[in-house]
Amino acid sequence: MPSPASNTWINTTLPSSCSSPFKDLASTSSSPTTLLPFKKRSSSNTNTITCSLQTLHYPKQYQPTSTSTTTTPTPIKPTTTTTTTTPHRETKPLSDTKQPFPQKWNFLQKAAATALDMVETALVSHESKHPLPKTADPRVQIAGNFAPVPEHAADQALPVVGKIPKCIDGVYVRNGANPLYEPVAGHHFFDGDGMVHAVKFTNGAASYACRFTETQRLAQEKSLGRPVFPKAIGELHGHSGIARLLLFYARSLFQLVDGSHGMGVANAGLVYFNNHLLAMSEDDLPYHVRITSNGDLTTVGRYDFNGQLNSTMIAHPKLDPVNGDLHALSYDVVQKPYLKYFRFSADGVKSPDVEIPLKEPTMMHDFAITENFVVVPDQQVVFKLTEMITGGSPVVYDKNKTSRFGILDKNAKDANAMRWIDAPECFCFHLWNAWEEPETDEIVVIGSCMTPADSIFNECDESLKSVLSEIRLNLRTGKSTRRPIISDAEQVNLEAGMVNRNKLGRKTQFAYLALAEPWPKVSGFAKVDLFSGEVQKYMYGEEKFGGEPLFLPNGEEEGDGYILAFVHDEKEWKSELQIVNAQNLKLEASIKLPSRVPYGFHGTFIHSKDLRKQA
Repeated sequence: MPSPASNTWINTTLPSSCSSPFKDLASTSSSPTTLLPFKKRSSSNTNTITCSLQTLHYPKQYQPTSTSTTTTPTPIKPTTTTTTTTPHRETKPLSDTKQPFPQKWNFLQKAAATALDMVETALVSHESKHPLPKTADPRVQIAGNFAPVPEHAADQALPVVGKIPKCIDGVYVRNGANPLYEPVAGHHFFDGDGMVHAVKFTNGAASYACRFTETQRLAQEKSLGRPVFPKAIGELHGHSGIARLLLFYARSLFQLVDGSHGMGVANAGLVYFNNHLLAMSEDDLPYHVRITSNGDLTTVGRYDFNGQLNSTMIAHPKLDPVNGDLHALSYDVVQKPYLKYFRFSADGVKSPDVEIPLKEPTMMHDFAITENFVVVPDQQVVFKLTEMITGGSPVVYDKNKTSRFGILDKNAKDANAMRWIDAPECFCFHLWNAWEEPETDEIVVIGSCMTPADSIFNECDESLKSVLSEIRLNLRTGKSTRRPIISDAEQVNLEAGMVNRNKLGRKTQFAYLALAEPWPKVSGFAKVDLFSGEVQKYMYGEEKFGGEPLFLPNGEEEGDGYILAFVHDEKEWKSELQIVNAQNLKLEASIKLPSRVPYGFHGTFIHSKDLRKQA
């Protein structure tokens, strides 16, 4: 069996021709940089790919060096000969060196492992001869500050510029994709292992930590010292995707890997419910993560709500702010029922599943709730596994399908009374809120309508556009209308954000959304008046980019609160947490972080009084 793949692949120094995503690790190597054997789809003869995620050269496997002085290729910072240093004293190594074979394997398993590794080597060699689309090319998907970082144990008393508001007392946590091992083939940003970043606030001071969520998938790959589970988006396309599935099933047959206890990465959403912090991705059950007294993080394990949940759960469950119920969906891409709805009472008791009939499996990343209803989007991005047979992606845009929204009573025991209302050419990856307007018998849905609908998953020449929209579903007529909330003159891409979560499912005036420009980076956030269309922008600063703005309420007034956002300075290669007054959009405080924070996904805030009741 080949020696385990190195997972110190991010400890590198890059040449001066690119902006290094690895400066914070400060390690050096005498090995010259090389490229993965993947080509850009165009006919250009350059050996790099340039895109809005920056240009990235992939280094050779990192070889640890001694503490003697080493001359390196000219990096951006520093620009002179440097001395190799060890990581920050509180930075945990990504993993230890593993044995070539797990000791529990018998002779037959070792022989099978060797043979299947040879098959994989041949498969990778074959794949390297063909160009990867940008949506599956790791040189694009995890370039710049999308690149992974090591774990970082809790660092206390961080430098603060300004003053942290007294009402901010608890922990801000944000999830993200952070691949432990260097991709050997296709990789989409969504494929990375889940890592939670946490900033804990206590009496005006702040600490920072980041840890991998120890999923079953990650634990097995760490024991083998290499990636073995198929990547749902980056690898499972075309004939090579079928080959990778067969390879995984063969390894499972010989009990070299075990996918029966979940294959998810838990990298997308976070929710604090019934005294449990749950890390989620829609391909698995949630994982219970615990926050320690000093602000560090530890994974408790895969969480099935005390044996009540036996299916996947999407990463955007909705917490009703009035009664504390948690509403969720589960979708299946292989067998019926393709979609199920269920809820948990505030004390964690699950309702029976409501099977929602769909003709085909559909991408169901998000949904919405109102005071009385669940609003389910059935849109044009669908799963067609047969497309892999003809060499395509299983995630496709179905132009012959009409998008629609389903309206279901929150307490429904079946889907017999579910109302479906068509909303043509509407694809919302995220829905920010929904509410009922009884005077017109309408449900109002607020979402960002994205075109091309499948551009996140499939390469296309058309520029992505995300339009904040008001969609009205008339329960009396069965018709829908849709209008952009922002005028054409002020139109910007708005993706990732929220309304005041204390008002979720009820009529809200404001939404706080990421300014996703230049796509896919986030240069600031917008406070949007959903009634008037007025847009107020807050920019993170020159060459500074961030992610989802988290609105932290402070009082009964809807707009009273603070915006928290991780921000990265691509010029200085340093990260911070900015705290902005949501009323006047003035910066209140900036917390300087000891480690780079990659661009990521969704987060939440847990107040200290709730932390004390953690399970």
